[in-house]
Amino acid sequence: MTSSSPTAPSASAPANPRSRVITASLIGTTIEFYDFYAYATAAVLVFPILFFPTGNDTTSLLLSFSVFGAAMVARPLGAIVFGHFGDRFGRKATLVASLLTMGVATFLIGLLPTFNEIGVWAAILLLVMRLAQGFALGGEWSGAALVATENAPKGKRALFGTFPQLGAPIGFIIANGVFLIINFALPHPDGTAQRSAEFLAWGWRVPFLFSAVMVIIGLWVRLKLVESESFSKAEKTGVIKKFPLGEAIRRNGKQLILGTFIMLATYVLFYLMTSFTLSYGTKPPLAAAQAAAEKAGTPFDAAAYVPGLGYSYTDFVIMQIIGVVFFGVFTMLSGPVADRLGRKRLLLGVTVAIILFGLTFSFFLMPNADPGFTRILVQAFLIIGFVLMGTTFGPMGAVLPELFPTNVRYTGSAISYNVSSILGAALAPIVAVALWAAGDGNPWLVGVYLSAMGVLTLIAVVLSPETKDVDYDENIAAGATAP
Repeated sequence: MTSSSPTAPSASAPANPRSRVITASLIGTTIEFYDFYAYATAAVLVFPILFFPTGNDTTSLLLSFSVFGAAMVARPLGAIVFGHFGDRFGRKATLVASLLTMGVATFLIGLLPTFNEIGVWAAILLLVMRLAQGFALGGEWSGAALVATENAPKGKRALFGTFPQLGAPIGFIIANGVFLIINFALPHPDGTAQRSAEFLAWGWRVPFLFSAVMVIIGLWVRLKLVESESFSKAEKTGVIKKFPLGEAIRRNGKQLILGTFIMLATYVLFYLMTSFTLSYGTKPPLAAAQAAAEKAGTPFDAAAYVPGLGYSYTDFVIMQIIGVVFFGVFTMLSGPVADRLGRKRLLLGVTVAIILFGLTFSFFLMPNADPGFTRILVQAFLIIGFVLMGTTFGPMGAVLPELFPTNVRYTGSAISYNVSSILGAALAPIVAVALWAAGDGNPWLVGVYLSAMGVLTLIAVVLSPETKDVDYDENIAAGATAP
């Protein structure tokens, strides 16, 4: 009788095949990050012109990034709402709802009228859709991470936790690939324009509308999921709480704070390597901008202009995609390393490397006399940054859920992940543009900012426990274990 008891639940409960777990956790985050990257790209190329035409390039870009960052403010609210339902009623329905919310908001962005058509209401509607995106992503990541880790084989939780993380590089490549294909397909009368008239008129809408196809596929996969054994045990044991947020704050407050700061450097690096570098890399140098203004017969204030590297949009995005390939590879590699060495040892090493990397911005990103050498340095910068990104982002799919017991795991990991998005991702593009301007085009202050955030993360990692050997079957609630 004692020998059959432990196997009875697994025999009676439907199991999620490994292939379904991997696909469901990967495809959802791929769609979510695709939607976010589509907005990030448009925030640099399109929205400053079509939704925030202030007459000053830097001001328009800052307004565009402000709306981009506003979504991060909505993410903790999404974390609370989706976390509440995920910890009370299960992971499956919550994941379906978050994906559907994100998909509808993204599709509607592709239908929005512009400033020239309805004035300031265009920017307001864009903000509303962006807040809906952030609200949805607030519940998406944690649910996907829980699907992966709560169904992972013994000793491979960090490896399985990297599958939802792979959605970030894959989503980046798909989103920017779609933008590149559209850019190539549309005519450029001058042969060198980064944005053709057709692209600004309607081409930018296609990536947002295309997301509907991906959402349908993601919903089909997720509807086939069943609840994890960890959550089923928590239900049977009676530890499910009516108000998971209150339980998480009361019993796991320290873990909430540590998880938030453990993610901080990852978020800042993430958005510097994607949004800021695209802005910096494609902004024309001073001489080129001045010559273009003279040719167009428009006034030009050299003192107020913040120069960049002057690459075409196509060239720089291809360079980013090369770096993102390394992002994906090292995301996958980080899982087995974290399973073998432990999460804490890996994060300590990569966080120190991020701090040092932040001090190299001037070396890699300032233009040299030889354009070819500059390109080599910039490409090396992107590769190194994305290698660090993959190495720090990969283990997070296991680290944050492992900080919390089953009955508040969705809520706790979601809040840590998304509050960190305010401190890191929401502020990073805005702070970076301001520091770039303060440095008169030299990005060294942006690098110092990354290093400072790395120091805060390093302190949090030092203070955090090693979670490699946490047993999900036993850790079902604070102060309680499964029978």
